Amino acid sequence: MGDSALSTPDAQIDLRGTPCPLNFVRTKLRLQPMQPGQLLEVWLDPGEPIEQVPDSLVMEGHEVESICDRGGFFALMVRRGPISR
Repeated sequence: MGDSALSTPDAQIDLRGTPCPLNFVRTKLRLQPMQPGQLLEVWLDPGEPIEQVPDSLVMEGHEVESICDRGGFFALMVRRGPISR
């Protein structure tokens, strides 16, 4: 507990410069082949991307563990949710 920021992601995707909603779509596509519980690090621009993508991922059933301001972009740590059928 509380060490999610120190967790090593299972995968990483750099979506800086990618507009909404493409950044959300690409994040979803990157999460699809991952196993439930695996951790994905997503790099997002400030503004609309970091405001919209985390909420959309939670609505899809994933868990946002942390959002870290890296100065110029944000690193979002998202844990893959259960596979829905």
